[in-house]
Amino acid sequence: MSSVLKKRALKWIPLALATAVTLAGCARDGYYHDRNLDYTEAAPAPPLVLPETRNTQRYRDALPVPQAAAQGPRMQGAAEIRPPQSLTIGSGLEPDYVERRQVGDQAWLVVAADTGTVWPQLEEFVRSRQLAVQESSASQGIIVTSQADLRLQSALRAGSSEVRCERGGQVMTSCLDALESHLSSRSASASVSSSWTAQRLTSDQSLQVRQQGNEWEVVIPQPIDRVWAELNHYLELDFTQEGQRNLLAADPNGHEFLVEYMTLAERNRNPLQIVFSADVRKMSQEIRLVLESNGDQTILRAINASERSFSAADQRELLERVSGYLR
Repeated sequence: MSSVLKKRALKWIPLALATAVTLAGCARDGYYHDRNLDYTEAAPAPPLVLPETRNTQRYRDALPVPQAAAQGPRMQGAAEIRPPQSLTIGSGLEPDYVERRQVGDQAWLVVAADTGTVWPQLEEFVRSRQLAVQESSASQGIIVTSQADLRLQSALRAGSSEVRCERGGQVMTSCLDALESHLSSRSASASVSSSWTAQRLTSDQSLQVRQQGNEWEVVIPQPIDRVWAELNHYLELDFTQEGQRNLLAADPNGHEFLVEYMTLAERNRNPLQIVFSADVRKMSQEIRLVLESNGDQTILRAINASERSFSAADQRELLERVSGYLR
């Protein structure tokens, strides 16, 4: 009987030893060993040094870093960074492949493709209509035929183009209609050819939002009629929410717009601010968007047309939103 008990007792000895070792490793001064403390007590170790007797041919930098001198000269001033594509045109305002613009008796097409893509489509249009070509220059973006002159240039928005059908400065409506139908039957994805020469027509100029004293304005490096037509198109699409943002009037002769707009500061007023304010509800206000010609440039300003406060921050906010249609 005693031998059986001895055997059973001996079986528990290894388990008891293992438990003792484990508990000893998990305790520090009678408490559970919190290993997070090891990081606070860690000290930097000396760098690893390979022996000088090593074969240097076998050891190289896995990710070599070029010397700063090889990066070129350092910039002496701040870099001019082009603003990102406006997110406003990403929420239901994506342009069609071909759209028409008109100001007074002038009309043209805006194509959602670069000039290098649109140029082969213009050549295809001329061939399909069997128009007699008198002059053709991809670098100048012009095809002169016996019926009309087709002119191609980059549009205000990046990656888009403008096409005109004219003769002697007058719009050839029938030509423009036919060209619109021809381009609409195609798409940027369907056009596999591109003219490298016509790509030079793309303009690298970008608009600039700048502060003049206490006022903000937008400098747009394009003629005023083109700017007005583009803004009119997108304001009619986007400023359609009464009480929030709404296009009230458009004056092509005076090159200005009257809009109803609720500023971000007004939209973000909390209930406590409303209680202690003269206005018991959030209010919009009327703002004039005025375009002024300055040579080959156009200046866009936002002028308060109401009795409500319109701060410089409010002015910049509205101008950045509206100018985003042109990026």
